[in-house]
Amino acid sequence: MGLRDDLLARCRFPDAGTDVSCAVSGGADSLSLLVLAVAAGCRATAIHVDHGIRPGSEREADRVAAAADRYGAPFRAERVTVSPGPNLQARARAARYGVLPADVLTGHTADDQGETMILNLLRGAGRPGLAGMRRNQRRPLLDLRRTETAALCAAEGLDPLVDPTNEDPTHRRTRVRHEVLPLLDAVAGRSVVPILARQAGILGEETEFLDRLAAGLDPTDTRALQRAEPALVRRALRAWLWRGMGADHPVDAAAIDRLLAVVHHHARAADVQGGWRVVRTEGRLTLERA
Repeated sequence: MGLRDDLLARCRFPDAGTDVSCAVSGGADSLSLLVLAVAAGCRATAIHVDHGIRPGSEREADRVAAAADRYGAPFRAERVTVSPGPNLQARARAARYGVLPADVLTGHTADDQGETMILNLLRGAGRPGLAGMRRNQRRPLLDLRRTETAALCAAEGLDPLVDPTNEDPTHRRTRVRHEVLPLLDAVAGRSVVPILARQAGILGEETEFLDRLAAGLDPTDTRALQRAEPALVRRALRAWLWRGMGADHPVDAAAIDRLLAVVHHHARAADVQGGWRVVRTEGRLTLERA
């Protein structure tokens, strides 16, 4: 069995013959996504999104188009505008997903999962954040390592693009990738990414179970929330805020604590985050722009 077949056996693609869209930036992970989607028998379309952040970025689409043509996949190019400023990576991600299909496949790997868990821990995002990204067919490479996607590209004769922003220490994820995880590896005496990925799977299953229990609560009814189990109240509130705000990440623990003060009538309103606030009126909670 060759490397491609070995890696494919550990992926979770839709059934052969399914039409899928693949987000392909041109890096090793996304190129591997395209290669493996085609190997899985999916009718894959490669979509490249140019943020216009780096000089010459428009030429990257040509390299992705060439890779798509090599594997017999249709290609589509999209362009978005992201202005310089704070939270550049988050805004670029939001702009990218804004032009991609809702069911697009992404090349997230186990390494991305480990980074996401640590970042969510730093945000105080609670169990949903520590569960990381859910394992599903939209993230079929989540059990693979970056070293393996790089090896696949080398075996296929593909020359992945290198995004210099992934080396920029002004981005928190970059520091987690190049400083925090290597330190944890050294302390543990082994790679911690597989450990984090397994924990994400366990926490994800528990999270889904607790979410089903919390779904029976009305997150806007303060009287019902006061009588319910605190753990379920936090989950119901977090899910309600996440849906209402349309945020990329769950709200942090501090935001939930501020909201609980409103639930228990210690405050009438509370700022949540991202320019949102919650107001209590006659025992009901309302989420609104601050």
